[in-house]
Amino acid sequence: MRRLIRTVAPAAALVSVLAVTPQAMADEDAPSGSSMLVPGTSVEFSAGGARDAGTRAIAAEDPAAVSATATLCGSGYKLAIAEQLPDASRLGTLFTYTKSTTSRAGACAVFDNNLGTAKKMKLKLCPNRIGVDCKVDEGTYSQYAGPVKGEGDKDAGWNNCSRVTAIMWSGGVAIIDRVRSVDACD
Repeated sequence: MRRLIRTVAPAAALVSVLAVTPQAMADEDAPSGSSMLVPGTSVEFSAGGARDAGTRAIAAEDPAAVSATATLCGSGYKLAIAEQLPDASRLGTLFTYTKSTTSRAGACAVFDNNLGTAKKMKLKLCPNRIGVDCKVDEGTYSQYAGPVKGEGDKDAGWNNCSRVTAIMWSGGVAIIDRVRSVDACD
């Protein structure tokens, strides 16, 4: 019996460490709080952006783009999403930002053209409310489309659930066509 316990106990300890370690590692890697800065910038993550590993990785890879797009949105905006489009080939990058105070809310988006050649692009931001107009920037751009920004009181619909559409065409064919919420939407 002692021999069995000596054999099983280390194995059980190893299993328990392996079972707990991934969660502990995930907790250590995920920043807490919404006041965390994007490394190398003065730009804050939104709460959703701080929790999103993909957004954190893209922001760490290109802090200059995060700073530049945040400057376009203006003061008080926090990085919510940084997404490679249409996939890891990264023809473009969508940056979304949110702003929230006790009485006002805002959403902002910038669609980076990563190809280095001018492409027809469209960036549309729509509030989470009927009766409020969407903001649209459409044209041929070599650097970026946007910013498109909506701000208002808390009831105006410019919050995390605002919808952003990013489209890029090449030769009349959409090579990027992405619709998503500006941030994690409750």
